Amino acid sequence: MATTRLTFKATMAQISVPATSANLGPGFDALGLALELRDRYAAAVLDEASFDIDVSGEGADEVKKDKNNLVVRAMLHGFEHMGQKPRGIALRALNVTPHGRGLGSSSSAIVGGLALSRALVHGGENLMSDDQMVTLATELEGHPDNVAAAVLGGATIAWMESGIGKAVNTFVNEAIKATVFVPPSTLSTSKARKILPEMVPQSDAAINAGRAALLVHALSLRPDLLFTATEDRIHQSYRESAMPKSLELVQRLRSAGVAAVISGAGPSVLVLHTLSGTEEHEMIAAAGSGFTAQSLEISRKGYIQA
Repeated sequence: MATTRLTFKATMAQISVPATSANLGPGFDALGLALELRDRYAAAVLDEASFDIDVSGEGADEVKKDKNNLVVRAMLHGFEHMGQKPRGIALRALNVTPHGRGLGSSSSAIVGGLALSRALVHGGENLMSDDQMVTLATELEGHPDNVAAAVLGGATIAWMESGIGKAVNTFVNEAIKATVFVPPSTLSTSKARKILPEMVPQSDAAINAGRAALLVHALSLRPDLLFTATEDRIHQSYRESAMPKSLELVQRLRSAGVAAVISGAGPSVLVLHTLSGTEEHEMIAAAGSGFTAQSLEISRKGYIQA
């Protein structure tokens, strides 16, 4: 951690952060994907000891409006890493990523806060690299898959090494598109994780290892292998009791040969495909009611500073 006294900028910083989907089927806690649906944050350092917070959009009535706000907590974590916390913070947030739906809303807040803290310090880019941002974000989130995609963009491979979150970016074929089916219900990540068994059959673990490796190749060079590569044996089926309608939709889409998976901890469903516009509309119609379908581009960039 730096010990030099920081010089805070007098101007407001603005950051946008993409939504993210994790796991992508077999890549549990390892694979992530950035989606072009962006939360936007603006913040400034205050001379007085106060927190002036305004939130609009998704989850505006649910998130905290004090120093315990997740974006603010991440900002303070970033400032502390660089060496000095400011006395106060003004924050404005416009959330568009659905909360509690497996699309990385908490990762967006965490990465947004860290990026804001760096942007508000003169020379901040020298005090916090993107790799360090992934590590710091993992400390707050608890796992690196979503935060890695929010920082680096595109598709990411994340892992823990000696308790430290790390990640690398991997190329995504331009032909690949994403469609997200968002249900009205929510599911907390902590609840979804508690459902999982402590042990899985070795044969299932072996299948997932092979499929996860294949998925990296499918995402970059062989989109025709996406259906096979997104097969999962170690987490989705165990969560069926918590999101039966989502698993039913996954199974229905996969029975039609579509690469459908639970997005993150759920309950949203993610489809990776190369369908034409007409074919995608037909897929959405076939999925039936009960979900809000949204076509999203793969975000080639993670957070962006305005």
